[in-house]
Amino acid sequence: MEASEKVKVLQDLIKIHSVNGNEVEVAHYLQKLLAAHGIEPKVDEFGDRRANLTAEIGTGEDSRVLGFTGHQDTVAVPNPDRWQYLPFSGEVVGDRIYGRGAADMKSGLAAQALALIELKEANQLPTGKVRFIATAGEELGTPGAYRLEKQGTATDLDALVVGEPTGGNIIYAHSGSMNYRITSFGKSCHSSHPEQGINAIEGLLKFVEEEKHLFDDAKDDPYLGKVQHSITVINGGDQVNTIPDSATLHGNVRPTAAFDNEKVIDRLQDALEYINHTTPFQLELKIIQDFYPIATAPDNHFVQVALEAAQRNYPNDVKLDIINGATDASVFTLHRPDLPVVVLGCDSWNVAHQTDEFTTISSYLATIKAYKQIVRDFFA
Repeated sequence: MEASEKVKVLQDLIKIHSVNGNEVEVAHYLQKLLAAHGIEPKVDEFGDRRANLTAEIGTGEDSRVLGFTGHQDTVAVPNPDRWQYLPFSGEVVGDRIYGRGAADMKSGLAAQALALIELKEANQLPTGKVRFIATAGEELGTPGAYRLEKQGTATDLDALVVGEPTGGNIIYAHSGSMNYRITSFGKSCHSSHPEQGINAIEGLLKFVEEEKHLFDDAKDDPYLGKVQHSITVINGGDQVNTIPDSATLHGNVRPTAAFDNEKVIDRLQDALEYINHTTPFQLELKIIQDFYPIATAPDNHFVQVALEAAQRNYPNDVKLDIINGATDASVFTLHRPDLPVVVLGCDSWNVAHQTDEFTTISSYLATIKAYKQIVRDFFA
């Protein structure tokens, strides 16, 4: 395919509104694209316009299976009027393609599909199998990845490439991600006699104070470092002259292999038990999202294969690195903790989810080449 055709594929994908849903339209676009080049994918629709897509190429002489995965959804566009370029236009300005999902991660998704197409059309089919896995809902709850994991899509993988934006750097480890909700229960009364009630907001403030230092002594991970944690949403009260009898907050923790999800939950529960036993407040914990960290040793053979492929094909200097974001790999490694995983994609993680999100054409084309190189070298 010509470079202009590859750019058009990415533009087409950006133009599809798949904000936290509508992956079915993306899946059918990819299905049509792949089928036009002799690759027959499977689309699995599971209601409310959600869909996963899988496709394979390869002769199967080698029993190994190399996976490439990307998600079809994007985050929302809260303030489209602040964008210089329309968020679903896929507008090209110089070397940049603008739009929601340009970086995270329709560029990686398109690059994976095009890598399969170009390998097939160049008669360079791998001796093993390359499996393309396009998921639904990665940005919110990962229903697609969980569905695929239960279906056994990752069971026979020997290595996995995740196409999130990395600027060509090879990410060999990323933190987990845990979202939680704390509900504080108090006693309502008129604000003219606050001593007659129990202000549920104050219960949350007790937790906020505890949370500041809750993980200070958590063991540092050799790859991912410290456990990162934040309180991000607080809600409480309905009327200014009424003491609220309930209030909630939401927080996020980034577990590591050294201080994993179970240890994080235990630490949160300990904090709540302390508050519940030493104050008049009663707090309850609910885990909303629970993704596990992943890590592959940087000297692992597959990591080195990916690094060499990136160094040969990206115009910029690339390196081994880690990120504190989570990916669908957290789900695909649930029953495969030994699965070698790298994250590799176009441009910077820092432009994802931003106003005027973009990817560069040069990085996008380099990513397609790097993916093909990984396939060739993996099965060499």
